[in-house]
Amino acid sequence: MTPRLTLINRDYTRLWFGQAVSSVGDAVFSTTLVLWVATVLAEDEAWAPVAVSGVLMASSVAVLVVGPLAGVFVDRWDKRVTMLRTEVVRGGLVAVLTVVSFLPVDALPAGLWLALVYLTVLLLHAAGQFFSPARFAVLADLVTGEADRARAAGIGQATGETAWIIGPPLAAPLLFAAGLQWALLFNALSYAVSYVAIRSIVMPAPTAERQRGGGRERGGVRREFAAGLRFFARSRFLVALLLLAVIGQFGIGALGTLNVFFTTENLHADAQLYGYLGMAMGAGGITGALCGGRVVQWLGARRTTWISLLVSGVLLIAYSRQTGFLGGIALLFVFTVPLTVLNTAMAPLLLTAASAEYRGRVMAVFYPVTKLASMLSAVLSGWLAGSVLRDVGGSVGGVRFGTVDTIFAASGLLVVLSGVYAWAALPGKETAGEDAPGRPPGPAEQAATASPDGTPEATVAVTPRTPPPGPPPRPDHDRGGTE
Repeated sequence: MTPRLTLINRDYTRLWFGQAVSSVGDAVFSTTLVLWVATVLAEDEAWAPVAVSGVLMASSVAVLVVGPLAGVFVDRWDKRVTMLRTEVVRGGLVAVLTVVSFLPVDALPAGLWLALVYLTVLLLHAAGQFFSPARFAVLADLVTGEADRARAAGIGQATGETAWIIGPPLAAPLLFAAGLQWALLFNALSYAVSYVAIRSIVMPAPTAERQRGGGRERGGVRREFAAGLRFFARSRFLVALLLLAVIGQFGIGALGTLNVFFTTENLHADAQLYGYLGMAMGAGGITGALCGGRVVQWLGARRTTWISLLVSGVLLIAYSRQTGFLGGIALLFVFTVPLTVLNTAMAPLLLTAASAEYRGRVMAVFYPVTKLASMLSAVLSGWLAGSVLRDVGGSVGGVRFGTVDTIFAASGLLVVLSGVYAWAALPGKETAGEDAPGRPPGPAEQAATASPDGTPEATVAVTPRTPPPGPPPRPDHDRGGTE
């Protein structure tokens, strides 16, 4: 009998495969755009940092404008069909930009190029606001039980980070050796692979819980959106998870905007090596994903939170003082580990804290708020680097400082202060799944109650990157980046 490679179950494996390929495409796409804008379109221009921050801001605007209402419609629609349609839309958008990119750079004004890039990124992430909550709900239906959901979350996080090991080193050679269009084409094809994988999934038969709320009153979008907000706001546990995600996004937002400039100016490395910094962060994320569950079990969720924040902040400050490329890579790797550990308990807890009828709207609150923190950090850091702190430089006590490293150090200090706040403010025991507005708590909420020692029952997972993030931020796979 020939063994089959299956992760948890067959349909989850297909979902995972499609998103693994798509995540690599997103990593190549995001890194390529940042590099192209910074080193080709805005080469030697004072407004280059602002131009790069605009790429990140475009994704954030889509999340903030479309995201909150997208959850209402995702809760109404067939989740698998929603995912399929968004992959078609996103693949088509990237294909159009690919065709345009065959033009010489000087064929269009820089402002028009930036407008095309920003519009494409905005529309990609707008579509992603329907994809990510739908995938969240599909995952909850395909994978049941806290243990398997924890495994799925850990696999997803490790896969996303692996994509950022593979993708960025591919992006720079593709851009500088082959051209922008080939990196864009790679991402367009990755959406096609994701579409085929999702189409092959067989969804389980609807349960009573998943069918609940299927009939909506006419004109009830505003009412349903308000009900989702009330559900989220009344859950102290969901609010606490959101706060942690915001802290993580806001603390590292400057990296996504300014790290390419830090590479060339502070680490004295060629721009073509920039992708290896993303690879280092990916390796750190995998390490954190693999050890995060054990850390949470050992220390408890509360201690893991504030210790991870303190350690991450100190490491970001240390990274800001690096002047060599190898030292920078090492610090970025170590810095990413506690950040990932901080997030490892979140995904399965979100799955259990939100009942099936509210999953889309829960994520429609979670994604936009964390993206807002990332957007504010990206825009603020780009503005400071390009204007207010542009000419900052000097030496204090023999320690030299400049524009970008000063911003990174300030971001690290913010993360440290957040760790102190978490130590003082977080409750000793965590409770997920407060009563939803207008109904008694269901089994999903009851199952998410923390154990007596304050350690959540589900302990292995990570918030989606945006990426993702994550990205960083990386497009959510929100990487969306576009996950």
